[in-house]
Amino acid sequence: MIEVGIFAAKALIILLTLGGLILFIAMAAAKAGHKNELEVEPLHTKFKDMGHFLRSFTISKDELKAEKKKLKAEKKDAKKEAKKDSQTQKTEKRVYVLNFNGDVKASQVENLREEITAVLSVATPQDEVVVKVESPGGVVHGYGLAASQLLRIRERQIPLTVCVDKVAASGGYLMSCVANQIIAAPFAIIGSIGVVAQVPNFHKILKKNDVDFKEYTAGEFKRTVSLLGEITEKGEAKFVEQLESTHTLFKKFVGQNRPTLDVAKVATGEYWYGEDAKSLGLIDKIQTSDDYLLLTFPKDTPVFEISYETKVSLADKVSDFLGKSAEKSISKILTTLQSQNLL
Repeated sequence: MIEVGIFAAKALIILLTLGGLILFIAMAAAKAGHKNELEVEPLHTKFKDMGHFLRSFTISKDELKAEKKKLKAEKKDAKKEAKKDSQTQKTEKRVYVLNFNGDVKASQVENLREEITAVLSVATPQDEVVVKVESPGGVVHGYGLAASQLLRIRERQIPLTVCVDKVAASGGYLMSCVANQIIAAPFAIIGSIGVVAQVPNFHKILKKNDVDFKEYTAGEFKRTVSLLGEITEKGEAKFVEQLESTHTLFKKFVGQNRPTLDVAKVATGEYWYGEDAKSLGLIDKIQTSDDYLLLTFPKDTPVFEISYETKVSLADKVSDFLGKSAEKSISKILTTLQSQNLL
């Protein structure tokens, strides 16, 4: 019994120590919080530096020396030109590149909102915004908001181009269709203008095992189809009606933003690859996003990639690690105490 008591005391000390450490880290994490940062990468400089780096392996030392001298002179001239433009109020075309990698919840829409707000604070109608969209679709309200964010660009008369290298289907196409032009790679998946809902139902299993399930609602169609309740013909019909209503809204939105598209022909829920999508009018051009950025604009056009990221603080990382470690330790201690009939 003495040994058991000593073990219990040690276990209690460990629990209290871990609890105190977790509390300290949690307080530090709350104080530090998350850091939201807007990052800007000048792609035109990156492209130029990459080319210069690769050429350094293919040309002679004298040629490399001459090229370095030329680059230095170009940078000097660029600074003079920029200063001259600022004095004469002359502005040059700028391209702003955003990335949207969508999931089912359209969780990146908050970052997209911040990125667009930042761009709109400096962009003018002579500039262009390029959004690289990759998404198989997801929730209607999430992708509807993403589309609304892109419409903010159009409403300010700023040219908007959407580039799709892999997939823009369903909600991904919903947000893409607001662009002035949609450009897709040859085998990108485009379309899927449809609505789907899947609901497993366990009512028969509950009934078979004499398990009652009661759900109380106010409103005839507050709950139409659910996981555990009985699915009635009336409820199922209403559920399908709501899906059809959403599909109608989807088709109307696509038609408003791409008036030359035969919406009835493509709003079947099917998807198409790049070439076929172009022939149907779902997209405007076959090209990768890389080539669009490299070949479309004059050589010296400033191209900036904008990203808004939430940086997790060190305190948060440590807190998460200690929390998981403490959970495992506490579980082991409790298991041991239970095995010795102390709990």
